Amino acid sequence: MTATPALAMPLHGTRAEHVFPTLTAAQMARMVSHGRARQVERGEVLVEPGTPNVPLFVVVTARLEVVRPAEEGETIVATFGPGQFTGEANMLSGRRGFARIRAAEPGEVVEIDRERLLALVQTDSELSEILMRAFIFRRLELIANNFGDVVVVGSNHCQGTLRVREFLARNGHPYSLMDLDREQGVQELLDRLQVDEGDIPVVIWRGTVVLRNPTNEQIADALGFNDAIDQAPIRDVIIIGAGPSGLAAAVYAASEGLDVLVLESIAPGGQAGSSSKIENYLGFPIGISGEDLAGRAYAQAQKFGAQVMIAKEAHRLACDRKPYAIELDNGVRISARTIIIATGATYRTLDLPNISRFEGAGVYHGATYMEAQLCAGEEVIVVGGGNSAGQAAVYLAQTASRVHMLVRSHGLKEMMSRYLIRRIEDNPAIVLRTRTELTELDGDYHLERVCWRSRDDGEDVRSPIRHVFVMTGADPCTSWLDGCIAVDDKGFIRTGQDLTPEDLAAAEWPLPRQPHLLETSLPGVFAVGDVRAGNVKRVASAVGEGSIAVAFVHRVLAE
Repeated sequence: MTATPALAMPLHGTRAEHVFPTLTAAQMARMVSHGRARQVERGEVLVEPGTPNVPLFVVVTARLEVVRPAEEGETIVATFGPGQFTGEANMLSGRRGFARIRAAEPGEVVEIDRERLLALVQTDSELSEILMRAFIFRRLELIANNFGDVVVVGSNHCQGTLRVREFLARNGHPYSLMDLDREQGVQELLDRLQVDEGDIPVVIWRGTVVLRNPTNEQIADALGFNDAIDQAPIRDVIIIGAGPSGLAAAVYAASEGLDVLVLESIAPGGQAGSSSKIENYLGFPIGISGEDLAGRAYAQAQKFGAQVMIAKEAHRLACDRKPYAIELDNGVRISARTIIIATGATYRTLDLPNISRFEGAGVYHGATYMEAQLCAGEEVIVVGGGNSAGQAAVYLAQTASRVHMLVRSHGLKEMMSRYLIRRIEDNPAIVLRTRTELTELDGDYHLERVCWRSRDDGEDVRSPIRHVFVMTGADPCTSWLDGCIAVDDKGFIRTGQDLTPEDLAAAEWPLPRQPHLLETSLPGVFAVGDVRAGNVKRVASAVGEGSIAVAFVHRVLAE
């Protein structure tokens, strides 16, 4: 008997045997050796929705079904027969399960807990490939079919709604959207929940928990993103930031046996995670989106046992004694023998008085699938002349009717890769406007009109454009360090040979050796990626720095 997806969960271009594989006898034997056998009866519930650290079940003779319960009735998502196994991406993180698992027919199953499962995927390469591929594809199907436990009630014209949707999407959590502007009956639901306009957006979890205009941290706490993580142990290394450099460090450190904790304030991927398409990253000749790259790296880090805390921001570095400690914004302190700072940089905004009013409601700092759908068929503006701006313009030109690129300089050659310049020049949907700057934004709840000015003739152009993408660089996220570490005059962290004798003297460097490559003025604390002074702003460089830093972490731990 084979596993079959329910009609409510059709496969989207993936091969069914990858999503619902059947193990060979030899593969089954290796799988079941990691768990315990148990008999199940027809109708017996093995897992309820919301259960953390859900075990994996390998079916020997029974038949299991995965069910999504709801007020209007339940939906069978998939069934599993002999030789098959349950589970999806939550198996790696230990987050709460979305569905109910119960026995449709009696028989024998083998239960494998999460710790034994992680050991299995780290030691058996064949089974690791089968399991990881199935877990990732199943999560993609859940997302594609909105088969989650969360409903977001809001408007596409509301910046809070976009923030919540992006937070859930970038963290790979399936959800469904009830659009206030399009769907009938939404107001009745809001009245029943006693929700007013100031409470929008509303996040409803499992039909019971109602969050009114929640912060990202409140969402993460309600959904149990971090419940499986013990904050008490002293870690070998804490990595602050889950961009490309932080995730690379997590993969290499965890795969080499270190106890790794990653702190991420929003979602894995960092600034690169919002890139529509990265085409100059080695090994991806047709390109890869920042979101896809981040998702793969995140799964890889979890596979090796790294733990990632989401929506938890480093508030202060306690550097006065060892082990060092990171104080979170809720006052909790987490200790570590070494630290890798990969906090990256925050997007710069435009010097316009009312721009904050339109953040997420017409003004964006990332061009992902979600934003591209919001402005499909409309004219848009991209402000900036670097690679991020070029990638956004080319991507948005696929759905927008026209893309206006506004660049303050004379052209693109100084800041942009040649391949992107050629694509912009050859694309009739992209209009390059050099020596031009945005001067006005106007609208009520959403951006409705803009004005730009040519620096050559001083002419003002007004246009009913409703979407502006700002790609004008970023500033380092180092304010939380509070003088613990030497930085340059722009706030970027100095490391290795870039540390001056004055830096080391002011920091009272205590060791006879000089700082390692990527090591800061504080022994055992490293900086990688965009937050580091002198960094090369390329994804490949960030990944390289993250992996190199781990080699020096081993040296410090051995001192």
